[in-house]
Amino acid sequence: MKFVKPIIAITADSLPKPSPVINENVAPFAPRELVEGILAAGGMPIILPFPQDPSEAEEAAQAAVALFDGVVIPGGPDIDPTLFGEEPIPQIGRTNYERDAYELALIKAAALQHKPQLGICRGIQIINVAFGGTLYQDLGTQDPDCHIQHSQKAPGQFPTHHITTTPGSQINAIVGAKQKVNSRHHQAVRTVAAAFKATATAPDGVIEAIELQQGDDILAVQWHPENMWQRDPAALALFQDLVARADQRKKA
Repeated sequence: MKFVKPIIAITADSLPKPSPVINENVAPFAPRELVEGILAAGGMPIILPFPQDPSEAEEAAQAAVALFDGVVIPGGPDIDPTLFGEEPIPQIGRTNYERDAYELALIKAAALQHKPQLGICRGIQIINVAFGGTLYQDLGTQDPDCHIQHSQKAPGQFPTHHITTTPGSQINAIVGAKQKVNSRHHQAVRTVAAAFKATATAPDGVIEAIELQQGDDILAVQWHPENMWQRDPAALALFQDLVARADQRKKA
């Protein structure tokens, strides 16, 4: 019997400006290091572009979910705060409502079919919003306890602050009790969705990982393992865990 690798989808971002190579505006893309991380973990990556008409998001998500065994919701622009009941504050960055609409629909469709998910940076935030949680639109102005640098000046592949994980949690089993991670965000989980629990925090209390209260279908982290897996076994382990979960569901 021929071995077939689990198919791991990556939701695409889009270029906000015309590409210098093919001069195509809003071309869909995924970070190369993320694609290679999935390959290194034994998965077969595919990229899912979002429809430019948000009214088509649910239909597109339903069609896409049949194509993959697991999915990564990666980093990207800020999330439209009207999706969690707030108006945008002056400090919010660029948003993309079309991507928001598609990822919300895809996260819910994948959850209904128990397709394993891994959220990265923006991914933890949109997953939390998908299930009814809220976000800090800007940590520096909205979280009085935030006192470490969450938008690092160091190169992205360098870890810059520590996280502590909850004993007995899914993330604890994957990366251990304490890790040093990279950090490129100014938004973060504020109120955790009821279906989830926070299982890793930064030294100032900022939530760094969430996972389901029941089951292991969805795990999300605030840092960027795709930039670190080449030199950090714990970062690679996050992709290996996703591929292993996807393979289990595929064979079930």
